[in-house]
Amino acid sequence: MRCRCREGAGKSAGVARLDRMRGFAEYQPGVQRAPARVQVRAAADVDVAAIEDIQRRAGRAVHPEAYRRAVDAPDRRILVAVATETASALVVVGWGQTHHHTVVTDPAPAGHYLGGVTVDPHWRRRGVAGALIQARIEWIAERASEAFYVVNLRNRASIELHRPWSFAEVARAPRLAGTPFEGGVGLLMRAALPLDGVDRTPIRE
Repeated sequence: MRCRCREGAGKSAGVARLDRMRGFAEYQPGVQRAPARVQVRAAADVDVAAIEDIQRRAGRAVHPEAYRRAVDAPDRRILVAVATETASALVVVGWGQTHHHTVVTDPAPAGHYLGGVTVDPHWRRRGVAGALIQARIEWIAERASEAFYVVNLRNRASIELHRPWSFAEVARAPRLAGTPFEGGVGLLMRAALPLDGVDRTPIRE
């Protein structure tokens, strides 16, 4: 039995390493830190360099031209979270965006989608991602009666992070909203808007 336990532990460790390589945040529901004081605002061209730095520190791909296009796009939103804890400088510690999906090529319907959120690793589990989700949900609610996002089935951290906003699974497929889920299954998640009466206290990311 000891051999089987070690084998299982080895597989779990291998899966965790693979998920980190794919850019998934490690799922640590028991780890919490003091909430950060942040201001969420629309991104500007001057924020692109900070977004690039955060992506690199998080081990994720960098697409500066896509960020610049999103800043000026009228049908989508790119936001940054700025730490206000230090008087000496305002630091961008996270960012997120929305997508307006209009061309249907798979089971994902047209609509407004939450894109990925990236938080500087040093600022994680302090509510920054939750603040970015809330701000984007409010932006979408001014334009639509529902919000969507797609996520890898194995990205448990992201699924739990979005749970306070009443997202529910509506479909599974290897490709959703143009995003292929190689080596995994994609989930299409939906939340009806507005979210009046819903407890949106964010789970620490």
